[in-house]
Amino acid sequence: MTVNELEDETLDVPLVDLRPALEAVLMVADQPLDHLTLASAVGHPADQVAAALDALAAEYAEQDRGFDLRNVAGGWRYYTREEYASVVERFVLDGQQARLTQAALETLAVVAYKQPVSRARVSAIRGVNVDGVMRTLVTRGLVEEAGQDHASGAHLYRTSNYFLERIGVTSLDELPELAPYLPDMDDLVDELASDLMDESATA
Repeated sequence: MTVNELEDETLDVPLVDLRPALEAVLMVADQPLDHLTLASAVGHPADQVAAALDALAAEYAEQDRGFDLRNVAGGWRYYTREEYASVVERFVLDGQQARLTQAALETLAVVAYKQPVSRARVSAIRGVNVDGVMRTLVTRGLVEEAGQDHASGAHLYRTSNYFLERIGVTSLDELPELAPYLPDMDDLVDELASDLMDESATA
């Protein structure tokens, strides 16, 4: 069945109007969404949204896109098509093996020595926004969430066991002295020194 035939059988669903809204919401969703949730998000009747989702799924299949829109376990979500699994796998593996950038290494060092720490705190220490870099480190499995800060509600981050494996130590106590290995991170050294002085003063 073509997309046009499917639309004719679904009460003239306004696919042109619904398409961008549904695609935008589905693109950022981190879990499958049912048609009622999507209807609430885009502000259209649930039956029209359900029909529009069916039409979109049929259109993607008809056009032989690299992805599908599937209704799995009662929720809609984008999936890469099976025939491109090898391409996706190669991309993911290449990304995991790629060397970290200088920005990522510096951010990782801040997390390692200041954990648990929020992204805002890391940004303040490095003097730049680290949101994108932190996402990369989390994706690589080097950094993980460690709860929330009770005062601010911000997410806290720490290094993972995989990080310890990659650098060849069994615990954070074995991390090397900071200054000799990070000569370009004067701000971080000063920050650590300030913290040590504060701790001594209150001891």
